[in-house]
Amino acid sequence: MPTDPVGRFLAALDPNHREAIGAKPRQEQERLAAAWERELEADDELDTLDELSPPAAEAEAARRVLDRGAG
Repeated sequence: MPTDPVGRFLAALDPNHREAIGAKPRQEQERLAAAWERELEADDELDTLDELSPPAAEAEAARRVLDRGAG
């Protein structure tokens, strides 16, 4: 499992988004990963989901970041 924020963010994405985001410049990947980490930290709903399934919480946070147009 990746330990850097970008690697963890990419791992949380579905395969199609992972490929698309993986093709973006590293700076853009880092920006999206930072938004993803903020989403995970800020949302209490994700805290509850994280207790049940950390991968599901990470995937939901990634989906939200991309849905907001950050991708």
